[in-house]
Formats: sequence, structure tokens, C-alpha cells
Amino acid sequence: MIAIQVKETGGAETLEMVDQAEPEIQPSHLVVAVAAAGVNFIDTYQRGGLYPMEMPFVLGMEGAGRVVEVGDGVGDVSVGDVVAWADVQGSYAQYALIPRDRAVIVPGDVAPETAAAAMLQGLTAHYLATSTFPLEAGHRCLIHAGAGGVGRLLIQIAKRIGAEVFTTVGSDEKAQVASAAGPDHVINYRQRPFSEAVEEIAGTRPLDVVYDGVGASTFEDGLGLLKRRGMMVSFGNASGAVPPISPLVLSRNGSLYLTRPTLGHYIGERPELEARAADLFQWIEESSLDVLVGNRYPLNDAAQAHQDLEGRATTGKSLLIP
Repeated sequence: MIAIQVKETGGAETLEMVDQAEPEIQPSHLVVAVAAAGVNFIDTYQRGGLYPMEMPFVLGMEGAGRVVEVGDGVGDVSVGDVVAWADVQGSYAQYALIPRDRAVIVPGDVAPETAAAAMLQGLTAHYLATSTFPLEAGHRCLIHAGAGGVGRLLIQIAKRIGAEVFTTVGSDEKAQVASAAGPDHVINYRQRPFSEAVEEIAGTRPLDVVYDGVGASTFEDGLGLLKRRGMMVSFGNASGAVPPISPLVLSRNGSLYLTRPTLGHYIGERPELEARAADLFQWIEESSLDVLVGNRYPLNDAAQAHQDLEGRATTGKSLLIP
């Protein structure tokens, strides 16, 4: 089978297409013919060395596809079922070996590509809005990168709850994409500083929470928008890692809370994974959550997919199609 492998850290040019043996079935596992694999910033962090990995390895933490083999001890999944997963390594391939306890069955009304696009980013948006900082009606939140995969889903979930949503984008085209998700305020940060725009609309330090997947370039200004005992949720590093911060900075800014969550800690237990995925699939089926697939690439164009993602040239979700 064809897979995309990393043998040494570096730029997108280090991605290598290899021909390797199909995975052998193991107890409590599934072999899945991958219909689509999600492209995510975590893939670029692993490729570049920010998140150390044992070399060589096959990229990809997310996907969906049809089950072709079922391991011993699996009694609730059959060959032919469509499953989806997140936080499982090795999805940039024609076939993947998936632990049963990490796979969720995809309802028949949800297309495999949609399921693949919804898993990692949808589960992330879900835990951010419902668990990390549980939004309530009337809360004011800032969601950076509102035209991106997580941002666009997070906007919809936040509005579903009843929060007032500010979001940032980097172009007029992306403003249109983000606006379709229903935020209250869209700010083009290339036209004016986002902190200035937020305070012009809502006053000094108006926000209950900032959801920041951008990192270094937005972190400090975001802290200055939080009200007393507000929370900075730093969940990504698209512009680079946030530098070390003294706890006294949080104190001086109003006894702020700072958290750096990661998906694995919010779906580590099977019931939590199932509950979050069930919400996502239900919302998709009832058309109250719109999952935008903005870019599709053949598997052998993985390097281009990484370049586009890191170059801020994508909207919505990017998928690799084996």
C-alpha cells in the first residue's frame, strides 16, 4: 500500500511516499480502507520536530473509511461498516490499523469525507466550548482563525450555546467563510489590530475567554482583552509556540486563567469520545453543524497540503484522498 512517511524532521519536502505492507489485523483492532485522512497542524508540528516522534513514522492522526478486517474480541463492528477516528497515528495511507476503542461508527446519513473532516477538529471544538471553558449564554468569546477548520466549527457550537462571538480572519475572502458560520463580529486583523477592534465594539477588557489556536502572534494581545478571572485557552501554535510566561503576568492582568489543552486528554476515556462524537454526528445529521471541506488533495500531494496549511492558504478542512 501507499503511505506518507517522515524519516527526518524538516519542511514539507521531507514527506516521502513509500510502498509498504498493508497492516496485519490484531486483536481488538480494525483494518480500515481509508476514504479520507484529515490534514491538521499537529501533522506539521510532528513533521517539523516541535512534537518529537520516533522515526520513521507515517503521518496522520484522523480519518474515516470502510472496515475490511475485524480483529478478535471485536463484537460490535462488522466488515463493511464505516468508522472514523482521531488521535490515532498513521492515517496518511491507503489502509490503517485502528484500535476499536478509538473508532466510532459513522451514521449512514454522514458521508465518510464529512466524518473524516469532523473528527479531530470537531472534537477539539466540542471540548473547548463545553469542557475547557464551558460556554454559557451571554458569555463573550474570541475565536481566532474563524475561517479555519476548528475556528469555523467552534463558532457554530458557541452560537448554538448562545455566546457572543468575536472572530479574526486574515482576508476579505476568509471573512466571508467565517461569516457563514454565524459569528457576531468578524475582524480582519490585516486591516487593524484585533484588540483595538474588539474593544471598540465591546469596551475595555470585555471577554470571558479567548480560544487561541494561532499562538505566538496573538497570545499577548489576547491576554489584554480578558476580563478579571477570564481564561486564555491556548490550543495551537499556527504562528509559532507561545514563549514562556511568568505567572505574575496572569496576576497583573486580573488573576487570569491559562490552559494549554490537548485533544487526547478530553477523549482518553471511551465514554467521553462516544459522547462528543455522538453530538457532532447528530448536529451534522440535523444540518445544524456545517462541516466545510475546503481542499481535497490526492495522497501523493501531501506536501502541497502541508504548504497550503502552513501558508494560511486554506479555509475549512483539508483532506487527503488515498
